[in-house]
Amino acid sequence: MTKEQDELAAVFRSESGKAVATLVRMLGDIDLAEEAVQEAFVRALERWPLEGIPPSPAAWIVATAKNRAIDVVRRESTREERYRRRAALEGEDGSQADPASAVAERLDQPVGDDQLRLVFTCCHPALGMEARVGLTLRLIAGLETRDIARAFLVSEATMAQRITRAKRKIATARIPYRVPPSDELPERLSAVLAVLYLVFNEGYSGTTDATRPDLAREATRLTRELHRLLPEEPEAAGLLALMLLTESRRPARFDEAGNVVLLADQDRARWDMGLIREGQGVVRACLRRGRPGPYQVQAAIAAVHSDAARFEDTDWRQILALYDQLFAIMPTAVVELNRAVALAEVHGPAAALAVVDGLPLERYHLWHATRANLLDRLGHADQAHGAYAAAAALTQNPAERAFLLGKARS
Repeated sequence: MTKEQDELAAVFRSESGKAVATLVRMLGDIDLAEEAVQEAFVRALERWPLEGIPPSPAAWIVATAKNRAIDVVRRESTREERYRRRAALEGEDGSQADPASAVAERLDQPVGDDQLRLVFTCCHPALGMEARVGLTLRLIAGLETRDIARAFLVSEATMAQRITRAKRKIATARIPYRVPPSDELPERLSAVLAVLYLVFNEGYSGTTDATRPDLAREATRLTRELHRLLPEEPEAAGLLALMLLTESRRPARFDEAGNVVLLADQDRARWDMGLIREGQGVVRACLRRGRPGPYQVQAAIAAVHSDAARFEDTDWRQILALYDQLFAIMPTAVVELNRAVALAEVHGPAAALAVVDGLPLERYHLWHATRANLLDRLGHADQAHGAYAAAAALTQNPAERAFLLGKARS
């Protein structure tokens, strides 16, 4: 790739979600916003190699997308109807002003958090849960449909249909583009938290990129804002703590060559103690509330890990007890897989392998990787190598794939 193409790819990853959210706020039209942003990137691909990279690439993309959207609105034959629809979506009074002029006048006005508003719009209860999460990952995180489908273990065609239906539902039902009033927040909360956590995970250990710090930071920022909106909601606090404690390990996750470093081998002196102290403080506040939920329990598990100066000092019995609590709240196969890791440390790899082998997660690369580790610890080297190879075949993350292939060949 050329320098301009590399820069454009980086700008798309970091700015496309923000640009779409800004245009949805102005236009109340998700499809038009997406099309305008995509066209802006196409124009950048054509012009940047000839004219050079602009001083502020992100601002260039946003301005170009805005101009494109304004042109489309001006050409709209039923412009009064479009303006009334936009006004209804934004909760305005629906005056007779020219819609393109109205858009232009709003370009530099200070606004609230466009992305958080878009998250709440996409997580409206009129949409199915998986559609809410998939649509928001597409719009906010800028993930490709194939990557979202992989995260949900469904086909790309199935996920594309869900996203298309969700956008159509928002348009036809005139779902407002706003953070809902306080009495409506609780019914949206579970989907919003799920979306933010998935965005964070994509940033921490991406589907196709080794890591996306920009996405993780953005998910954490949006979660802080959500916690500010709902200070008495313990699960919002729990998710924030979980993100902070997980993010604290980022500096130690890779060596200088970009190779994966497992938790057991990480240099804990490189962990971010500021994030650890903040995250542990939030966990303690959650415990005082006495209203445990899945994000709070996961944050408590991360807090126990962060307490150990060395891997050997980890209180695995406490972690296993917390996983028992988490499984009682959220009895999923993935939770049971993670619990098996703690079970192996407390009761040995054979007990853990018996649990792992009974889980229906053959399409999940971490199931194969966990199984491989347990087989290796039990002395079944040939079977372990095969399981590592199977795990490598199921991940698109280049750093993970290189690590797993290395283990398969060792």
